[in-house]
Amino acid sequence: MILIAILLPWLSFFLRGKIIQGIVCLVLQITLIGWLPAAIWAVFSRSEAKTLKAIRKAEQNILNANRK
Repeated sequence: MILIAILLPWLSFFLRGKIIQGIVCLVLQITLIGWLPAAIWAVFSRSEAKTLKAIRKAEQNILNANRK
């Protein structure tokens, strides 16, 4: 998924269901100078989503442990 975020940043957003961000990223990527910021944005967004998912999972584990 990181490779997709670097090569086709807009596709990375579309695959995660963030259509509006994908369109903005595509417009940014159309310009040659905008491709690098678009790729960085897509990689950062992907890593942020993974971190938030891990945090939610840890919170659920803590809540489940407190119930027992």
